[in-house]
Amino acid sequence: MTKQDIQKIKLLLATPKHIVIIPHKNPDGDAMGSTLGLYHFLKKFNHYTTVIAPNDYPNFLKWIPGNNTVLIHDYQTDTCNNLIKKADIIFTLDFNAFHRTGNMETILEQSKAIKILIDHHQEPHNYAEFMFSDVTMSSTCEMIYHFIDMLGDTNLIDKNIASCLYLGIMTDTGSFRFPCTTSTTHRIIANLIEKGADSAYIHNQVYDTNSYDRLQLLGCALNNLKVIPEFRTAYISLSQDELNTYNFKKGDTEGVVNYGLSLENIVFAAIFIEDTQEDIIKISLRSKGNFSVNDFSRAHFNGGGHINAAGGRSELSLNDTIKNFISILPSYSKALNDE
Repeated sequence: MTKQDIQKIKLLLATPKHIVIIPHKNPDGDAMGSTLGLYHFLKKFNHYTTVIAPNDYPNFLKWIPGNNTVLIHDYQTDTCNNLIKKADIIFTLDFNAFHRTGNMETILEQSKAIKILIDHHQEPHNYAEFMFSDVTMSSTCEMIYHFIDMLGDTNLIDKNIASCLYLGIMTDTGSFRFPCTTSTTHRIIANLIEKGADSAYIHNQVYDTNSYDRLQLLGCALNNLKVIPEFRTAYISLSQDELNTYNFKKGDTEGVVNYGLSLENIVFAAIFIEDTQEDIIKISLRSKGNFSVNDFSRAHFNGGGHINAAGGRSELSLNDTIKNFISILPSYSKALNDE
């Protein structure tokens, strides 16, 4: 984003506007942290601001300051569509293609609002008047901090904003252990703590508050873990019946794929989750080193993301999806074994 872009955005924000902020479908910590962090910031300038999530998100994110103001498009479709039609500005955060918003895709394409994209995923679509796109960033929350800094307003960051941004940076860096975590990331985290973010409380809300059913589902997932040593790959599967047995709730499988990647000599991990309601298999992919799961998912599973973390989907059955996945691996044997 150029200095000229920032000056234009400052002029746009100089007087109260109707603003809608949107994360991707199935929003995670970075999506909700960035949207609500920006929400609290814009409210300081008396903008008429609303966060609209395409669908619901996990309970372990519902402590976030401002959670009670979020509208869910799946549940409040007419209200949300009217706000989008009325909007002067739409911020799209933590995604860079309208199809990532599910049922909101059409209404966003039709909107005449000025669109501002802030995101760190690869290969952005060209729909926004202003684009802050940087795949080297740890998280969209880190980018929101930089955005506020470029506007010259970091002095306005309070405990609410700091808590939201801390959340997204923490979750998207795997608690600051992924390669995307830089010295700048740590300096920002230090600033957010100084502004009031309670690191222990946030970590506890996200990682240390589990239901009995969620832990039982984790046990089921680990029991289903399979290793393909010749391709340094591990995968986990969960059927709809297994999800039902353990009273699955949104967010219960968050981070489970990383258990496969934690195995010695494994550089590629996947989890396949059956969703009979959408009639698809949801896929999460993780990798180490230079093996790009973004490229792998784009090529084979209608998805994408980052080099080391991506998602995808399959319309085959669970068993056929896994068979297809295994059949693809020999084509990547050299890349996987060179890591």
